[in-house]
Amino acid sequence: MTLHAASREALDLAERALGEVLAGAGTDPAKVGEELLSVVDLLDREIGLRRAVGDSSVAPESRQGLVRRLFDGKLSEQALKVLDTVAGSRWSSHRELVDGLESVGRSALLTAAEKAGNIETVESQLFQVARIVAGAPELEAALSDLAAPADAKRTLVRGLFADKVDAVVETLVEQAVQRAKGRGIGHALDKLVALAAERRERSVAYVTSANALTDEQRALLGTKLDGIYGRPIALHVEIDPNLGGGLVVRVGDEVIDGSTSGQLAAVRRTLSRA
Repeated sequence: MTLHAASREALDLAERALGEVLAGAGTDPAKVGEELLSVVDLLDREIGLRRAVGDSSVAPESRQGLVRRLFDGKLSEQALKVLDTVAGSRWSSHRELVDGLESVGRSALLTAAEKAGNIETVESQLFQVARIVAGAPELEAALSDLAAPADAKRTLVRGLFADKVDAVVETLVEQAVQRAKGRGIGHALDKLVALAAERRERSVAYVTSANALTDEQRALLGTKLDGIYGRPIALHVEIDPNLGGGLVVRVGDEVIDGSTSGQLAAVRRTLSRA
């Protein structure tokens, strides 16, 4: 998510407001997150409303009043307080307002996972969902199709993952599918894995191995990557026998290819230039 300066400041205010409401006794972070994401869905559908809420030429009180009239009695007071801050802040564009609100909604859901002690499970399940989608091109195309009806994609996600993953995971995946754009659903799912890893103060390493790694091998690889990148690394490993041997490690945009197939490809490139 790329935000301009005004939007970054607005997002900071929204995150602060979220932290304040979630600190309240009896507040359900998952409910607040789901409510905020439901507003994201509405703003995505209603262009006129989105522009009205994000119109910085209109007084903040007027934008806040509009939000209150629309959602009072339909959302919890905690969610409304966050929306007050979002609507009353100055965003660089109405589209960035929606992206910022989505970020806050996701943050509330991940906070729910943290409070339940499930954040590592959520991260792992998000990774597994991402790998399932990446391994099924037709499924990835269907979920990334911008022209497909939102309800059809939601039904597909629920049919595949309902009762098989944590409720927070299902909600996050549904939202990612609903708003998949640009680089598609695969990139959106990888972003969710990274967000969950950040909650454990880790970066993500996607490891593809020709063979299953033992616990000792995983621990050794994790230690080496921690040293290379100077920060804790969360390993997510998938098996691909086509590598022939070795590993391929991706951290962010950097790829370390130590696989047999990768080495052979490098040799072939060298020979072709000779």
